[in-house]
Amino acid sequence: MRFGDAFFTSPGIERAYQALVNEEDARVCTDIRDDACRQVPGNFLLQVGTQFLTKLGDAIANPKTVLAWMLSALGAPGVFTAFLVPIRESGSLIPQLVIASFVRRQPIRKWTFVIGCLLQAMAVLGMALVALTLRGMAAGFGLLAALILFSLARGLCSVASKDVLGKTVPKTRRGRVSGWSEFLAGLVTIGVGVLLLLDLREADDMATYLILLSCAAGLWLLAAGSYALIREYPGATEGGANALGDALARLKLLSEDRPFRNFVIARSLLLCSALSAPFFIMLAHEKTAGALIVLGLFVIADGLASLVSAPFWGKFADASSRRVMIIAGGGAALVGVLLVVVVESLPMLADSQWLYPLFFFLLAIAHAGVRLGRKTYIVDLAGGNKRTDYVSVSNTVIGVVLLLAGSIGALTVILPISGIILILAGMGLAGAFLSARLPEAQ
Repeated sequence: MRFGDAFFTSPGIERAYQALVNEEDARVCTDIRDDACRQVPGNFLLQVGTQFLTKLGDAIANPKTVLAWMLSALGAPGVFTAFLVPIRESGSLIPQLVIASFVRRQPIRKWTFVIGCLLQAMAVLGMALVALTLRGMAAGFGLLAALILFSLARGLCSVASKDVLGKTVPKTRRGRVSGWSEFLAGLVTIGVGVLLLLDLREADDMATYLILLSCAAGLWLLAAGSYALIREYPGATEGGANALGDALARLKLLSEDRPFRNFVIARSLLLCSALSAPFFIMLAHEKTAGALIVLGLFVIADGLASLVSAPFWGKFADASSRRVMIIAGGGAALVGVLLVVVVESLPMLADSQWLYPLFFFLLAIAHAGVRLGRKTYIVDLAGGNKRTDYVSVSNTVIGVVLLLAGSIGALTVILPISGIILILAGMGLAGAFLSARLPEAQ
């Protein structure tokens, strides 16, 4: 008996799977092979567990909150903080055209994800080492270097996970993998935020950050172990001979495949839900003096948003990921407009420490919907090896767009932060409109 047979054949696994998907359909396995269909319950739960571990690690080592506070405590210049989110996101997205060629050469692709998790664990331990040994500008350079490694490793996981998900879990079930994992991660993240609220140490005490980052590294190690247990059957390996040549050739998808091109444009505009978050936090710093308590409140708000919204978005995405993109993108835009209206028209509320985490909570709900909607849409829009091409091309383009859009922060020299939030809200409305013009993928 192979290791893990007891897990995959356990009646309890089948019951847990049916409880999470909450429906039965004998014809559900229409787009994966029969032998993979028999392993769906175990593979579904392993991927929920793995994504829970990685999402919780992401929440603990969040560049928008924890890493930004840590850099401030280390005395690093503000320019390093400004680069945290763009490097974390773009570093994992831009190289994916080349990464995809490597992934396509692997008949079994789960090991690419495992390697990515191990590298992310090493990078987060490097961040902890920075907190322990460096200060000032050196700490800024050291943390960004570790973050670059982290982002590149994250790119490996991104391409491999979507392909493995498409091979091991059928349509109408994929959205719930992310939905339930984000729900569970959100539940634990709330506890992390509460602990930060109760932390009475001085702001420049590095013990809190060392504990957080060490725990995050451990989570990625556990994720590598759980993902290695997934039963994945060999897939096609055509087209992986020349990484750079293949990468350039796949860019033709943007001109030749109209539905895919329109999806990439819509996804670019829906970046507003991610780009708005740091400006919400900047506005909070500008209007309040409660930075330490606000850190815990923001972490709680982020976790609570996943807790209450992820299962809903996951099931909704399995029904229509296009409509999720429409509603969540429009919702993110509306939240930004409402925050600006409240701050500008009700100055007595502008210095409230609770106001900004509340709106951040609403933005995080919308962002969770945007992420789940576009992830499910692109997996369902493509099939077979084309899925890897779609993911790698769209992620590479989005990485470039994100770097360019990130420069919108330079407008703070001539515009108030509330003005930038309104510009991003306009992007979100345009993204929702274009999403409404996409074909259904389910």
